[in-house]
Amino acid sequence: MEDRDTTLSKRNAPEVAAPPRPRGQQRVDRAHVPAPMVGGCRFVVCEDFETMSRTAADMMADEIRAKRDLAISLATGDSPTRCYQLLAARRAEDPELFSEVRFVKLDEWGGLQPNDPATCEYYLRKHMIGPLGIPDERFIAFHSNPPDDQAECDRVRGELERLGVIDLCVLGLGMNGHLGFNEPADSLRQIPHAAALSKTAMSHSMLDDADQPQAVRCGLTLGMGNIMHAGKVMLLVTGSHKRPAMRQFLARRITARFPASMLWMHREVWCICDADCVEGLDVSWTRAGGIDEMGLYQLD
Repeated sequence: MEDRDTTLSKRNAPEVAAPPRPRGQQRVDRAHVPAPMVGGCRFVVCEDFETMSRTAADMMADEIRAKRDLAISLATGDSPTRCYQLLAARRAEDPELFSEVRFVKLDEWGGLQPNDPATCEYYLRKHMIGPLGIPDERFIAFHSNPPDDQAECDRVRGELERLGVIDLCVLGLGMNGHLGFNEPADSLRQIPHAAALSKTAMSHSMLDDADQPQAVRCGLTLGMGNIMHAGKVMLLVTGSHKRPAMRQFLARRITARFPASMLWMHREVWCICDADCVEGLDVSWTRAGGIDEMGLYQLD
């Protein structure tokens, strides 16, 4: 679950005819990429939300072409919505592109009815699972209102074990650094679990659409171990409201009190963001070094 920017719907960013791609032979325009790989983290800073979304959709499509049965974990919220819409639109052009891909729901509001418009299930079926025609056997998902939360987490854990490795994990950056419902704490859980929700989570604007927001009792979520064992992570960050969280992430201080900081220990993270979320931040260190073969800034 990533925090929704309620201003995104008001943006009318112009379409970009030739968006940059982080893979393949096409070089990424350096105007959109003021950041390098640091450790296992590559930064792609785009001029606006639309360009960020197209860049992320291009990368996801490239990953699927490289492995047709790619397993992708999906976050919800405003940051990935346009990316998902652009990716789903490709089905008309290439119907076979998504014929084998598998999806995993990152998290869910525990306690909401399955048809509640605030559920992650509703969101993903609207933006990805439905438009792509993904059958249930290729979609691993928490039920939003199971009779036993722990048994539901155990069920999802078993399905993940049968799935194998998640190839690509799509994440948003929470205002308090949460990833999914892995909330700031003294320690973090590795596996699917029912998480106690912070005030930040319970004030999430996604619950504005809930029929019975008071019914939410927990967050059902993949654990940090599931995220850290993914082959690649795509972290999408957009909007000026995410600037404080981005500032803390860029500090590179690893702590369970800011779960997103754990991504600095992952072997391959793509942080794709727009200019708004880094405006005014010290990103001078991202411009040290030259341009590599993919057109991305690298540190010396």
